[in-house]
Amino acid sequence: MSKPYYLPQSNEVELFEAAAGMNLPVLIKGPTGCGKTRFIEAMGEKLGREVYTVVCHDDLSAADLIGRHLINANGTFWQDGPLTKAVRNGGICYLDEIIEARKDTTVVLHSLADYRRVLPIDRTGEVIEAHPDFMLVVSYNPGYQNVLKGMKPSTKQRFISLNFTYPVPEIEKTVIIKESGVSEEMAQKLVDIAGEIRRLSDSDIQEAVSTRLLIYAAKLMVKGFDPYQACMHSIVESLSDEDDILEVLQKLISLHFAKSA
Repeated sequence: MSKPYYLPQSNEVELFEAAAGMNLPVLIKGPTGCGKTRFIEAMGEKLGREVYTVVCHDDLSAADLIGRHLINANGTFWQDGPLTKAVRNGGICYLDEIIEARKDTTVVLHSLADYRRVLPIDRTGEVIEAHPDFMLVVSYNPGYQNVLKGMKPSTKQRFISLNFTYPVPEIEKTVIIKESGVSEEMAQKLVDIAGEIRRLSDSDIQEAVSTRLLIYAAKLMVKGFDPYQACMHSIVESLSDEDDILEVLQKLISLHFAKSA
């Protein structure tokens, strides 16, 4: 398996390493597809720690994180969840889009995200002291926050925070080339397209084009797809279902790549 490729934009690597050395939990804020997960994977590789990734959602329960009793032919046994595995054995437990999880689920993180660094397991009566190499990392997209899905201050204030955004053009171009093998000229055009879309003020585009989508488009081009079609399928159709928005984006793509017959 190849190592995760990540290019630093600021001092995020140094901050993360310092947090890991001091056993401080980390909160990463940033839009979808800006490199948050790739950064965590790269830091896990750099620090030599396994990364336990949990994608949070409305139905995520505390048991999904901590573990549960299961039954097999030999009877009942306890199975650790990803959070418990990381606490017990060491590693980075990464909770992606933490605000999507139920608030009663995130409460279990409190005793791990302060000086105690312990995980009580009510169903077994065990209280696990976190391994020296355990690290708790959570992320969310501030653009999706609302009154019902904000992060509680009592939870947020237990973390140090890193603010991510889309890479600057030169870094984004380098990442696209590295991840896809596309030419520098094509990568530059994709970066230019992304910049124009991100500057659009129309609120109907709920999320700006991500670096991830640019890489998808570049990979299709490398496979021989027409650049216009690659952008339509990887970028335009992924950003909106509204006909008027699709028309605007289609015209924008046409300015960079002529539509094939």
